[in-house]
Amino acid sequence: MRQSPSIIPLDRLDRDIYLVLEDFGARAGCAWRETDEQDTDRETVLRDLLSGQYAYPVRIVAFNAIEGWSRDATEDIADALAERAARERLDLTSALEAFVQANASRPVALQLALPLRGAA
Repeated sequence: MRQSPSIIPLDRLDRDIYLVLEDFGARAGCAWRETDEQDTDRETVLRDLLSGQYAYPVRIVAFNAIEGWSRDATEDIADALAERAARERLDLTSALEAFVQANASRPVALQLALPLRGAA
């Protein structure tokens, strides 16, 4: 079988790509988020998760088309989020905290800010 050439330049494919599956609720369900090509590297996905770009992440996959592999990167990303949140003393949204708690490979000891009684 003859293969046709790729329409995407090889230099743009030779890197790891990360995609986020997000839960949009009971009516809409889960979907892979549409993402600009330049925003699919690991660091950008971590930054976008921490900044609230994804409300309810469910799963994260990584792949490299040139090397011919794909994997579930959910645990790796959850561990990185927990480490960064602890190191930089970041507040996680409740949904992101639940994602980290459910997917991190080790127990997460995040110190959460608790509301003061009587404070509005």
